[in-house]
Amino acid sequence: MKLKRFYGMTFATVLSLSVLAGCSGNDNNGGSAATAAPATGNSANASAEPDQEPVTLKWALWDWEATAYYKPLIDAYKEKHPNVTIEYVDLGSTDYMTMLSTQLSGGADLDVLTIKDIPGYSNLVKQNHLEPLKGFMEDNAIDASAYGGTVEQIEVNGDVYALPFRSDFWIVYYNKDLFDKAGVEYPGNDMTFGQYDELARKMTSGSGSEKVYGAHYHTWRSAVQLFGILDGKNTVVDGNYDFLKPTYERILKEQEDGIVMDYATLKTSSTHYSGVFYNNSVAMMNMGSWFIATQIEKVKSGESQAANWGIVKYPHPDGVEAGTTLGTITSLAVNQKSKHKEAALDFMKFVTDEEGAKVIASTGTIPAIKNDEVINSIASIDGFPADGNSKAALTTVQTYLEMPMHEKSADIEVILNEAHDNIMTKNSSIDEGLMDMNTRVGQLLNN
Repeated sequence: MKLKRFYGMTFATVLSLSVLAGCSGNDNNGGSAATAAPATGNSANASAEPDQEPVTLKWALWDWEATAYYKPLIDAYKEKHPNVTIEYVDLGSTDYMTMLSTQLSGGADLDVLTIKDIPGYSNLVKQNHLEPLKGFMEDNAIDASAYGGTVEQIEVNGDVYALPFRSDFWIVYYNKDLFDKAGVEYPGNDMTFGQYDELARKMTSGSGSEKVYGAHYHTWRSAVQLFGILDGKNTVVDGNYDFLKPTYERILKEQEDGIVMDYATLKTSSTHYSGVFYNNSVAMMNMGSWFIATQIEKVKSGESQAANWGIVKYPHPDGVEAGTTLGTITSLAVNQKSKHKEAALDFMKFVTDEEGAKVIASTGTIPAIKNDEVINSIASIDGFPADGNSKAALTTVQTYLEMPMHEKSADIEVILNEAHDNIMTKNSSIDEGLMDMNTRVGQLLNN
């Protein structure tokens, strides 16, 4: 699949912009009403389909200018539905979900809604702003399994109120040159936690500025804790965290043995995960698929010395299928009060199904549906590792959300982050840290 000439961007630039779109500060001033941008698609010159009246849909989103897939999606839909005009309403990235909630509560004339995160989604469901989709999915034979298990995880009281169209997930990056130098076989796409630990120990060598660490865990809670949920038996919102003890024991032992960098040092120095990979300091690193684009771009610019690299599937517990991983999703929903609900639902379906996935992949972005055509499109981008394992690593079988559906997820996140810091810096023992999580989250859930 060829990139559209209109954009003229590399895969790395495009996907980097897609990631940055979630972080930039293009917010509205003082909570003033958002202004819809001019309609796209030259609707004034387009002829409506036979027996179909012209329809204008308003799509709430963030960072139009910095996101590569918005306009191609609209253009592709317009080709099949010339009677439909899509106007985008850019609410900015900063506090996007709060802005969206405010707009909907004030009766804003919005039809299609981009959902940025799980806490915001939960809030909109509670406020009855989103159209329930289970019946629509059944009527249109939409297979929830195509989204890698994420749809089931955003069910609320037996119904679904959004469908994913983007999905980033965790994989393992590795430095082929360091493995070649050590005479150690590359990691594969079916590693258990134990095998990952063993391989990291084999790849650790040297000392001082010449030291190579076998693995690397960034200071995010997710880089450590979420190994514990991959067996599907627990979540981070249940209120009991004793199941995390084996994970912390393994990773703290790696830290004590010098297999991974010291957490406290990483924290106080604000060391970014990309830097240690770029300078050949780590042999393996667990990180999200969003880093693929950055690594490709930095290799081309010469900033990354790890020019010979690859990716493999995430390590998994014994007895769990390879390709089970963690992820985040970006979804689409329909305003329950939309005046053009039928057209809005049809546009949502287009963006979130295989047709939309092809368009999204053509811009170098990883869509929620990852079929063979999508995988081939991404793997053929210039700079993507030219080996079978790396391409296969783009295929997942089960993706657990980093933060699952819960009305108090934002508050739970704060508690878990604090306790994680204390455990990893040894300000508290593993047992003390887990007890802190159990007690504080338990109190939160009971209030």
